[in-house]
Amino acid sequence: MIRAHAFLWFQHLTPKYLLTALVHWLAGIRVPAVKNFMIRNFVKLYTVELDDVARPVPDGFVDFNDFFTRELADGARPIDASSGSIVSPVDGVVSAAGPIVGDRLLQAKGIDYRLEDLLATDLADAALFENGAFATIYLAPFNYHRVHSPLAGKLTALRYVPGSLYSVNEMTVQTRPGLFTRNERLVLLSETDRGPMALVMVGALNVGSITTPWTGVIRPQKSGVVSDLTPPESARVALEFDKGGLCGWFNMGSTVIVLLPPETSRWHSKLRPGNLVTMGEAIGTLIDHSDRQ
Repeated sequence: MIRAHAFLWFQHLTPKYLLTALVHWLAGIRVPAVKNFMIRNFVKLYTVELDDVARPVPDGFVDFNDFFTRELADGARPIDASSGSIVSPVDGVVSAAGPIVGDRLLQAKGIDYRLEDLLATDLADAALFENGAFATIYLAPFNYHRVHSPLAGKLTALRYVPGSLYSVNEMTVQTRPGLFTRNERLVLLSETDRGPMALVMVGALNVGSITTPWTGVIRPQKSGVVSDLTPPESARVALEFDKGGLCGWFNMGSTVIVLLPPETSRWHSKLRPGNLVTMGEAIGTLIDHSDRQ
């Protein structure tokens, strides 16, 4: 814990936005020798799995960020097609998962936070998920960084919430109360066959930007009001998506939080803190009306 608190104080003193801007600039260098050097050393440092990458590494990427947000080869992440399955939106490690107790979600042992603070929106939206279910999944730097939908649905709202850029690694999660409500985040609300669903993409230290098919690149903003980025029905990219459909991507490691309404879902037993999950694998099951009898 001494190490964790020391790391937290280091972050307090670090010019997080300046550091993040520097990382963003470095990740965009397109000089072949420089970007290839960064990609090769990153792969070596983090032992990145390359067998499922769609393009040759490093020559197939124009810069480091292009590699970091890489697409995978067709079939590399099969989407569980079972009726009623809820799939993992990302590759990562489970940080926390379980019931939402009233309007409270668990961040770490002894630390919780409120739904309305996470969503940063009107109380009606937060009330939809009270006593529902949540899953928080952390994406390490070496992970595949594209974010997909756990269920088929239609996008109904897209809101950017400005905030800080603390790291979201395990040490910070365990020592920084309200971490996910302090950091910048993008809230995607959608309607599914079983009701509303929220997918919250939480920004973090060195996350140069968040991108979605509907908005393009969203750069970090330290302050300001919540921005409504909800696309119109006539948007160039369709608002409907299948289970496993692409919702966006991070330009560095971060966290995704899934919210589901009450009495609609049951998480699988493997969705426990510390367990690894892979995008597209079943992590839960929808409850049908017969299950409630």
